Amino acid sequence: CGIPWDGGTTKRPGARHGPREVRNSSSLVRLYHPVSLESPYDKYNIADIGDCPVNPIDLNDSLERITKYFQNIKNSKTIPLSIGGDHLISLPILRALASDKPIGLFQFDSHSDTWDSYFGGYKYTHGTPFRRAIEENLIDPKKYVMLGIRGSLYDPEDMKWAKDQGATIITIDEYYEMGFEKTMDIVKKVLGDSKTYLTFDIDGIDPTFAPGTGTPEVGGFNVREAQLIIRKLNKINFIGADVVEVSPPFDVNNITSLVGATIAFEILC
Repeated sequence: CGIPWDGGTTKRPGARHGPREVRNSSSLVRLYHPVSLESPYDKYNIADIGDCPVNPIDLNDSLERITKYFQNIKNSKTIPLSIGGDHLISLPILRALASDKPIGLFQFDSHSDTWDSYFGGYKYTHGTPFRRAIEENLIDPKKYVMLGIRGSLYDPEDMKWAKDQGATIITIDEYYEMGFEKTMDIVKKVLGDSKTYLTFDIDGIDPTFAPGTGTPEVGGFNVREAQLIIRKLNKINFIGADVVEVSPPFDVNNITSLVGATIAFEILC
């Protein structure tokens, strides 16, 4: 489903148009995976159920609408794969999926999104969803891995709170120092067999390959590396996923929308 909402964006809006353009680009994605030679459509009932209702002028109302929508999805015993939208959409999704007990989280991203507040104390932006999720006991920080973190910071202590909670932070520099196999071994060891949510921020990919996003950070993964990372996680017990921060107004020739659609297909497979 799509969540066409970017009310948590702090600088460059446009991710509300992500679902439409990712859908358009998905027409270029065929049915069978090139490595497994299998199609998820042969095994499961899969449908695009349209867009989650949102309120573009009321943040709190949108958070409530998104949570209610995903509670219905959870109650129907359906696994959601969502296209955002900015990264704040993950919080109300987690409020629905993790209402019973905290779950694990794998976050592909260039930013931790665990800041406390913006603009003098405002708590709900696309830079704060996972701090709120930890505070609300939706995710278990000891089962929480973020991969690809990079870019300039507001403060030298920006990562301290998340680390103090027990989150595993693997920066892009640490990834390239350790290498693919060792990094993925760490990820799998932390997540184990826990119920886990996968959140994929398109800005985790270098803007050379995905320019259409509101907060680009240079020095990131290429698309091939992102695909391999997802494939390596095929044994993790994912109960839902999202692809967020595709912002078509900043895109070039719809390349980012195509990346988003391709990544969503990888996650589905």
